[in-house]
Amino acid sequence: MFIELVNTPRLYAWGSYDGIADFTGHQPSGEPEAELWFGTHPGSPSLTSRTFPPSEPGHATLRDWVAAEPELLLGDPDATELPILLKVLAARTPLSLQVHPSPEQAEHGYADEVARGIAVDAFSRSYKDPFPKPEIIVAVTEFEGLCGFRPSTEVAAFAADLTALAPQPSPGLAQLLELLADPTAMEPVVDWLLSGEASAAECVSEVIALAGSAAAAGTVSAATFRTVIELAEHYPGDPGVVVAALLNRIALRPGECMFAAAGVLHAYLRGVGIELMTASDNVLRGGLTPKHVDTGELLRVLSFDQGEPALLAPGRPTDNVTVYAPPAPFELTVVDLADSTEQLHGGPAILLVERGAVTLTGAEASVTLERGQAVFIPASEADVSLSGTGRAWLASAG
Repeated sequence: MFIELVNTPRLYAWGSYDGIADFTGHQPSGEPEAELWFGTHPGSPSLTSRTFPPSEPGHATLRDWVAAEPELLLGDPDATELPILLKVLAARTPLSLQVHPSPEQAEHGYADEVARGIAVDAFSRSYKDPFPKPEIIVAVTEFEGLCGFRPSTEVAAFAADLTALAPQPSPGLAQLLELLADPTAMEPVVDWLLSGEASAAECVSEVIALAGSAAAAGTVSAATFRTVIELAEHYPGDPGVVVAALLNRIALRPGECMFAAAGVLHAYLRGVGIELMTASDNVLRGGLTPKHVDTGELLRVLSFDQGEPALLAPGRPTDNVTVYAPPAPFELTVVDLADSTEQLHGGPAILLVERGAVTLTGAEASVTLERGQAVFIPASEADVSLSGTGRAWLASAG
């Protein structure tokens, strides 16, 4: 049995007006469509209008299906949730700087906030559940983001360019330059920038002004200054604009994958990608947002390691199959069919068709899916095959 999944894009201000529509082949709604979710997450559980073959009685959502038949769907009679969430993400403008906790940090942080009586929906709540949130994103279009602190040599070059551009810096900028005198010590820099002190706000304003000067275009850090200008247009005065200048900027080509391990500060800037994560809501923000920034907890969770960003290299078990397998309890497989058939492990998994016609065959059913269609593959379908001429994404729980 396969269960068809449908959903409505989630509307966020940073969303694209045509990215998700182009991917699914649907008409744009005219709204900023940011994410299309597939899973059981209560924020937007997938609707399940039909099954293949037809079954009665059915259930309205995949969440309802799991509640009614956890062993059939997930292979575990005690399961209550599909542990993964698949998204089509389309960013028109930058998202917030954020980091996700490790399993131990998530468990500790959640227990602490529960003990302190902080309501789950409170503005100041950081931990919505006791679970980590590893995630990967694979570029569908050209995709840009920030990930991890830059090598100390690049931080030193940025500081040197600021010094050259401002031979008489304001007290705020002078304090930043003093902190950057040790380009291997990022924690005190981030702590001060997010402190809310007037001197930090003064520094942010001056760095933005310097980045927009004609002289900045000829510096070693010209690309970093362009990032500062770009982010300041969307988040004027936000200290995250300067924090972002300390991070690696990444440009992914279609098919390239970014994995932000626990503790790695990152942000998505623009583009369309397929995102796969565990179904957790634990996000600690570090700027570029009107939402809560808990600086103390952020510093406790952040990794301040510096270095070049490492993309997640995929495996290629066959010429037509690409597998992204991070150190996390899930993997994402892309199948490019050319009048061919590929044998794959089955459920629990979500299959999403990007283009063409893809025929999915299991022990109990066979169905041909077109662009933008998705189905859930239950655990009862241990092995499946794909055939046709299209491209499909298979998100599997580990």
